[in-house]
Amino acid sequence: VRQNHAVRVQRITPAGRARSANPIFHGAVESQTAVSEEESKDLRLSEVHFTDGATNRWHTHTCDQILVITAGEGIVADETEERSVAAGDVAFIPANTRHWHGAKPGRDMTHWSILANGKTTIAE
Repeated sequence: VRQNHAVRVQRITPAGRARSANPIFHGAVESQTAVSEEESKDLRLSEVHFTDGATNRWHTHTCDQILVITAGEGIVADETEERSVAAGDVAFIPANTRHWHGAKPGRDMTHWSILANGKTTIAE
């Protein structure tokens, strides 16, 4: 339960990123959370930076996901196709869609991940 109902403003910069040990990732990935599930009963917002071709594993979410690509070049893939993405692109991934995303080989890619409070499952 949220205790604080005050508006919060946070500046997000690359200096705030930390190396992620989450087993969902292949390769070097840094991330930072802007809005956590402890703060919002409805939404989560995270910045994820994939370095030198890093990606995540096949996975699903029990809620829709929106990715806003802010830098670099990457791929968003489901079981039927791989789509190239670059800064300025927005990807919508429906709930329960088996998918992966990350940087193109030899490239970096940064995106914002917007999720409802749901469950993420590695689905390899």
